[in-house]
Amino acid sequence: MLYSTRSKLVIGFLSVSFLVGVVSLLVGGQLIYKAVVNEATNRIRLDLNAAREIYSTRINNVAVSLNITTLGRGFCSALEMRDAPQLVGRLMRLAQQTELDFAGIVTNDGKTLCRIGPNPMPKETTPADNPLISSVLQRRVAVSGTVVLNKEFLFAEDPELADRARIKLLPTPRAAPRPEGEETSGMALAAAIPVFDKGELLGILYGGILLNRSQAIVDRVRETVFQQETYKGHSIGTATIFFKDLRISTNVLAPDGKRAIGTRVSKEVRTRVLIEGKKWTDRAFVVSDWYITAYEPIEDIFAERVGMLYVGVLEAKYAEVRRKALSVFILITVAGMALAIGVGYILAGKITRPVHQLVEASTQVSQGNLSPEIGPISKSEIGVLQRTLKEMLSSLRERDRRQRAESEIRLLQSEKQASIGRLAAGVAHEINNPLTGVLTFTHMLLRHKDISDEVRSDLQTIAQETERVRKIVKGLLDFSQQTKLDLEPTDVNRLVRSAISLVENQALIKGIDLDFGPGEGLPVRILDRSQLRSVLLNIIINALDATEPGGNISVSTALCVSPGKPGRKGIEIAITDTGCGISPENLDKLFDPFFTTKEVGEGTGLGLAVSLGIVERQGGTIRVQSEIGRGSTFTIWLPVEERSEKHEDTGC
Repeated sequence: MLYSTRSKLVIGFLSVSFLVGVVSLLVGGQLIYKAVVNEATNRIRLDLNAAREIYSTRINNVAVSLNITTLGRGFCSALEMRDAPQLVGRLMRLAQQTELDFAGIVTNDGKTLCRIGPNPMPKETTPADNPLISSVLQRRVAVSGTVVLNKEFLFAEDPELADRARIKLLPTPRAAPRPEGEETSGMALAAAIPVFDKGELLGILYGGILLNRSQAIVDRVRETVFQQETYKGHSIGTATIFFKDLRISTNVLAPDGKRAIGTRVSKEVRTRVLIEGKKWTDRAFVVSDWYITAYEPIEDIFAERVGMLYVGVLEAKYAEVRRKALSVFILITVAGMALAIGVGYILAGKITRPVHQLVEASTQVSQGNLSPEIGPISKSEIGVLQRTLKEMLSSLRERDRRQRAESEIRLLQSEKQASIGRLAAGVAHEINNPLTGVLTFTHMLLRHKDISDEVRSDLQTIAQETERVRKIVKGLLDFSQQTKLDLEPTDVNRLVRSAISLVENQALIKGIDLDFGPGEGLPVRILDRSQLRSVLLNIIINALDATEPGGNISVSTALCVSPGKPGRKGIEIAITDTGCGISPENLDKLFDPFFTTKEVGEGTGLGLAVSLGIVERQGGTIRVQSEIGRGSTFTIWLPVEERSEKHEDTGC
C-alpha cells in the first residue's frame, strides 16, 4: 500500500500541506507582527500630531490673552502715563486668568517698567535680557512661540522660576555625553505684543509659561490622546517636552516612581531630531521600558531647534495583541492543514496528468520561459485553469514585447537628441569662425571714408545680416549649451521693460494690448541679461502669434517661493495671453527640440527648447498652463538665493 501511486500522492500531499502550513505560520506571524507595528506606528504619528496641536494651542492662548489685554483703553492710558501700580494690578489679573508664570511690560526703549513677581517695579531700569523683546523691537510686530530664557532673566522675574528651571542632569544609558552637570536655562511658551498709539510704540507686553518641571501640557496630552488608558496598572501612553536632549516636562516615570525629570534622550534620537531636524518614529527604550515612540523638533521664535516633543505608547500591550493574534492564527492554520489533508486524501486519486503539466509550465514561466508546453486542453475543470494560464501567458508575452519596443523607442529618441545636440554644436562652431571674419572685414571696410553711400549702405546691411546670423548661431550654441553665461547684476523689472519695448510696436500694429505689472521689492539678481531678454522676447513673440487682434498680453513680476522646491525664494515672471491656447497632447512636447505647431518655414522648434535651457542653466524653471480657446500662461521662476537642503521651510 505504501508504494502505490495513491499512497505516494497522499504522503506527498501531507508533506506539502505540512510545509505550506509551517511557511504560512512563519509568513503569517511576520505579517501579523508588521501589521501590529504599523498600527502602533500610525497611532503614534497621530498622537504626535495631537500633542503638537495642544502645544501650539497653548502658545496661541498666551498670545491671544496678551493681545486682548493690550486692546483695553485703560491699559493703553496707563501705559502712556507710565502708571506702574495700575499696570501691575492688570498683569496680576492677566497672569491669574491665563496661568502665566511671568509677565511684564517693557518701555519703547527696551527697559522693564513693571512685572509680576517679588520685584514688580524694579528701580534699576536696565534693558531687559529678553529675546522676545529684542525680536519685537527689531521687527515691530507681535511675536509668540517657544523661547529659551537664561537664568539671569528668570531670576530677575522671580527667583523661584530660576530655581525651578535648574535641573540636575541624571546619568542616562545611551545618551550623548554633556560636560555640564546641570541645566540652568529654561524653555518657555511665551508671547510679546507691541502697543502702539497713533503709530508710536508705547511699550511691549510680554508673558509666558515656564516649561521646566511643568506638568500641565504633558498631562493634558496624556488625558486627551490616551484618555487614561492603562495596561497592567501602568498608563499606556506618555508625553515629554525636551529642552535640547533633557527631559524638563514629562509623565514618564523613573524606576523610583517619580517623574523622570533630568534624564536624557538617546544619542541616536538626538542626532536625528535635534541635529538633522527630522522626525523619529520607531521603538525605543525610554528610561525603564520599551515604547513605540515619536519625536519631532521644537523650534524657537528664531527658527532654531531648541528641543523636542515626544509621545510614546507601551510596546508591551501591542506585543500581547501580537501574541494573541498569532495564537489564533496558529490554531486556524493547524485546523486548515487538517482539513486540507482530509480533502487531499479524497481527491488524491483524481489528480491527473494535466496538473503535473501545469506545475511544469509554471516552473518554466518562473524561469523566464513565456511559451511553455501546456499539453492538450482537458475537458474537466482543469481545462479552465489551462485556458486561463494560456491566456495569461499570451498577455505576458504581449506586454513583454510592448515594453521592449517602448525601451527601444526611448533609447533611439535619447540618441537622436544627443546627436542633434552634437550636430548643432559642431555646425555652430564651424559657422562662427567664418562669420567672425566676414563681420571683421565688413567693419574694416566701413572705416574707409572714400566709399560711396550706396556701398556703405550695402556694407551696413551685410554687417546687420551677419550679426543676425551670429545670433542664430548663438541660439544653436545655447541649445547645445556650449555658450558661457555672461553673469551680471540685473534689475529684473528693468530687463522686462526693455524686452517689452522691443515688441510694443509689433503689438500696436496687430491691435493687441500689451501691459506690464512690475512687482515691488524684487532683489537684484545675478544672471545673463542678454540671454534672459532673448527668452522673454521669444515667449512674448509666441504669445503675439497666438493672440488675435483685440486680445491682451500681460506680463507681471513677483517675489514668490518655488512650487517644486519648498523654501526656495525666487522671482517669477508670468506672461499671460488670451490666445488660442495649447492642446493637452502638445503640452508635454512643448520644450522638445524642433517641435513646432507653426507652418513649415515659420519656425524651427528651437525657441522654447533654447529658452528652457537658458533658464535652467541659471537655476530656474519654466511652467506652462494653458486651456484651449482661453489662452496660456508661461511662468519663468529664477532663484534669488541658495539655501541648504536641510532647511525645510514651507512654500507659499
